[in-house]
Amino acid sequence: MSLGDLIYGAYERRVARQLHRGALPRHVGVMLDGNRRWAAERGADSRTGHQAGADNIAAFLSWCEEVGIEVVTLWLLSTDNLSRPERELSPLLRIIENAVGDLSAAGRWRINPVGALHLLPGDTRAAVAAAALRTMTVPGMTVNIAVGYGGRQEIADAVRSLVAEHAAGGGTIDDLAASITVEGIAEHLYTRGQPDPDLVIRTSGEQRLSGFLLWQSAHSEFYFCEAYWPDFRRVDFLRALRAYADRNRRFGT
Repeated sequence: MSLGDLIYGAYERRVARQLHRGALPRHVGVMLDGNRRWAAERGADSRTGHQAGADNIAAFLSWCEEVGIEVVTLWLLSTDNLSRPERELSPLLRIIENAVGDLSAAGRWRINPVGALHLLPGDTRAAVAAAALRTMTVPGMTVNIAVGYGGRQEIADAVRSLVAEHAAGGGTIDDLAASITVEGIAEHLYTRGQPDPDLVIRTSGEQRLSGFLLWQSAHSEFYFCEAYWPDFRRVDFLRALRAYADRNRRFGT
């Protein structure tokens, strides 16, 4: 083991000791950004970057498990990404299918696909559905796999679902108008029944939401990390948790 490894290990342990276990998030959302730039800086193609990013997911989930996170939402593919050229989109979809399959095969986490799944190609839709079915009784941490996901799309789908439910019940227009409330829409989101994300992490240095969990993140804390996702380390995660614990959450007040 090199001197650098020893120093890094000592620093990581120091950051871990600084965490206040009673002030950790229940739900963490992650924007896994920077895979393509990571690859470009190494003279590699985008597929190599996406695969490197996928290879970092299981380790990240293990770190979340260690500190008792209950729910993790991973944004793997946006609705905008679906319009990418086929030569780039097809390999990315295969990587996502394999990654989700590997996560479900581990038997440690309950996989919950979130997104406009009907917009996905059949093979990808089948892969995420199979992962959810395989892990539905797993008692561990819930892992939301956001594929074909867009925040505006989610809100539109939630309202559409609410209206359809109302129509099926034979209610009046006035009843429908009364049912369109914050609580009513929340009950039809992809993440219904789950706590809203306490902490949202975005890697790669970008500092914008890009439509991720638009509704649910109204009172979330945000942490922006310079590291590209393939280079995101446990110490980076611990720093995010430390920053979260040090904040005075005001929930809009």
